[in-house]
Amino acid sequence: MTSKIFIEDLKIFAYHGVLPEETILGTYYILNVEVHADLWKAVGTDDLADTINYAEINGIIHQEMKINSKLMEHVAGRILKNIKLKFSHVKFIKIKITKTNPPMKGEMHGVSIQIENEF
Repeated sequence: MTSKIFIEDLKIFAYHGVLPEETILGTYYILNVEVHADLWKAVGTDDLADTINYAEINGIIHQEMKINSKLMEHVAGRILKNIKLKFSHVKFIKIKITKTNPPMKGEMHGVSIQIENEF
């Protein structure tokens, strides 16, 4: 059985980007994370030890977002890697990061990257 955990529209201020002003001024990022695993045991036990603690996933995301990077792909890769290291029974992870105010012409909600991996 596969279950899914979603962290949706997590808003974090961070300093990522290739341009020097991006690492000085920073901007908001919106993160969406989807994790698949067999969580059937937790259905019966009602025990946090039998599921994936999404508060810990949230902590991993915040920790990695504090580390300045040029590329959102690099940040997403670190988040993915650390979720998998913490929760070895995860079967699939999808991470979408949106930079809400990219330094580009035009009105937009942001620019996003999405990384996913099946284990």
